[in-house]
Amino acid sequence: MKMETSILFKNRLSIFTICSIFCVLTYGIDRPRGVSMEKASFYQGGTEFRCISTGKRIPMDHINDDYCDCEDGSDEPGTSACNNGLFYCENKSYKGNYIMSTRVNDGICDCCDGSDEYDGTISCENTCEKLFAEIRAQQEAFRAKQEAGYKVKLEYIQNGRRTKDEKLAKLTELSKEKEIFAQERDVLQAAKEEAEVPEKEAKAKHEQAWEAVKAEKKKQAEAAAAAVAFGELDTNGDQIVDYPELTKHAEFDIDSDGTVSDEEAKEYLEDSDQVDLVTFTEKIWPNIKEIYKPIGSKEEAQSEPTDPTKQEKTSEEGEAPADPGKQPNVSPEDIPEGISEDRYDDDNEEQEEEEEGDEEGLDSDYDIKKEDSSSTSQDANAKPVEEEQMPDYDEETKRLISVADEARAKFDEADRKVKDVENEISAIKKYLELDLGPEEEFSALKGQCFEYTDREYTYRFCPFEKTSQKPKGGGMETNLGNWGHWHGPENDKYDAMKYENGQSCWNGPNRSCHVNLHCGAENALIGASEPSRCEYQFEFTTPSRCSAPPAPGTHYDHEEL
Repeated sequence: MKMETSILFKNRLSIFTICSIFCVLTYGIDRPRGVSMEKASFYQGGTEFRCISTGKRIPMDHINDDYCDCEDGSDEPGTSACNNGLFYCENKSYKGNYIMSTRVNDGICDCCDGSDEYDGTISCENTCEKLFAEIRAQQEAFRAKQEAGYKVKLEYIQNGRRTKDEKLAKLTELSKEKEIFAQERDVLQAAKEEAEVPEKEAKAKHEQAWEAVKAEKKKQAEAAAAAVAFGELDTNGDQIVDYPELTKHAEFDIDSDGTVSDEEAKEYLEDSDQVDLVTFTEKIWPNIKEIYKPIGSKEEAQSEPTDPTKQEKTSEEGEAPADPGKQPNVSPEDIPEGISEDRYDDDNEEQEEEEEGDEEGLDSDYDIKKEDSSSTSQDANAKPVEEEQMPDYDEETKRLISVADEARAKFDEADRKVKDVENEISAIKKYLELDLGPEEEFSALKGQCFEYTDREYTYRFCPFEKTSQKPKGGGMETNLGNWGHWHGPENDKYDAMKYENGQSCWNGPNRSCHVNLHCGAENALIGASEPSRCEYQFEFTTPSRCSAPPAPGTHYDHEEL
């Protein structure tokens, strides 16, 4: 009996010894040292163990024997035998984690419970409770922040839904207003167009008459200028301008050889030897008026030296050279058609007096101010200093214009109302098309902007509009991207925003910005960086990202932490 008791004791001791070497008892399940609960099933029952990755079979007692049998190191989770093995720290009261099995019994405490240094070489303090207390404090702080943010989020949701409902109601109201305003505008447009017909006709009649007066005056002015030039060119006063008389004017030197040849002079006379005043006015003057210079002008005096021979000849013949400033000897039959003899005399003899009375054949309503003809006699190329103004409209035309103006003003006001309503409708539709969250919780961010400043830049974030940066010391703002779309993962797309097509980088792409959204008690831009060239990243806290917090005092499972 005593021997049986001794054998039984030895057997039990052997079993205990084997278990102490290969297993630890945790949560009621036997596992080899360094094995987590999730992998415990690989090490249960039987006399053989299959390497987890390769399926290679080894005896169960080869586990944790300090010799690496499996290529994946799964047979040595509790020793440092395998370079690629993993040791699981239990870390009770905190959270379990894996470390490389090569760090087991290396004299350094890696697990907070010290389970990786079980050979007794060093004594590790169990810091799991302390770490858990710290994580609990952090968790409680986050819970408090989450609770505060969630309360604000509920307000955002309430306000966002109300805003959306109000805008939908306003959209319906504006659509009805637009229909009424459009009908009123159509009526006023018809009235405007009806009033503009007689106005247009009356104004056209008045303006056509004025154009006719201006054309006649221009014609007479051209004829007068031609007559003056004719008189200046007709140096011998025979009422004829011949080609020798043109050779005295250097402006007719076509080939610029310093001499006006007979051929050049004839070319300006349309290949004629001589022309009278009528022909000169109709054919010659239009072609030479832009280049003609009176022989007495400063330019001609400098370019045309005095010929003593010709002066002597003229004196001997008893004739004096024609004075360009005096009236040419022109007979009544030589005056161009359309110019009265009296008018011609006035233009050339009484140069400093204004003509009196109305022009013959013109409407008495057009009292045209006559130009000072002295400039014409001094220089045939003289031009009016300023253009004459069209006379005022007659009373009937003014009345028609007034009626049309009133009709236009009424139409413009009606058209403005329609466009204002259309702009409001467009703005509301644009708002309603925005994805402001499943419960409109992000609506509070619309229309706001937030800033963050680092050592170099001030960054600006305007949700649903754009992102930008500006040098801290002042300078131009750079657009980092315009609102694009939600950019979070598939299971939580509201986790981030994407802003695209910002200002282009030199020799690079357009700038873009990724905005990460975090739960926070208030809206704040808390960080900005440029992880890649021309690609920016903002960090933003907002109550809109806060979910319902757990109840106060909730204990978090150490695995969940």
